[in-house]
Amino acid sequence: MVEIGIKGRQETTVTAANVAANVGSGKVKVFATPMMIALMEKASVLSIEPLLEEGQSSVGTHINVSHCTATPIGMKVWAESEVIGIDRRKVTFSVKAYDERGLIGEGTHERFIIDMEKFQSKAENK
Repeated sequence: MVEIGIKGRQETTVTAANVAANVGSGKVKVFATPMMIALMEKASVLSIEPLLEEGQSSVGTHINVSHCTATPIGMKVWAESEVIGIDRRKVTFSVKAYDERGLIGEGTHERFIIDMEKFQSKAENK
C-alpha cells in the first residue's frame, strides 16, 4: 500500500548522452532538463512500484519543476522523491535533484496508479 512519506532515490552521472546539446533541449553541454525530469520520475516510479498490486503500474500525469543550476559532464547527479499526497489513484510527490555542489532542481510530480492491461488496451484502441 502506498503511503505518505515513502521516499525514492535514483542517480546517474552526466555524460555526453544526457546533456542538452544531445537531447534537443539546448546547445550547451550540461545536464539536460528533460533528463533531470526523467530521473525525478524514475525515483518516483521505483519508490512505489513494489507496493502496487500485481498487474498495476503508474503513469506520470503532471510535473511542475524548476531547473535552477547547470551541471557539467562528469558530475554525479541524483533525484529524490517523497510521497506527499494520495487521492485514490493519484499519488503526488515532492521531487528534488542535486549534483555534487547542491540543489539543481525541485518541484512536484503526479502519477496515477493504473491497471496495465486495461490502460494498454485503451491506448491501443484510441
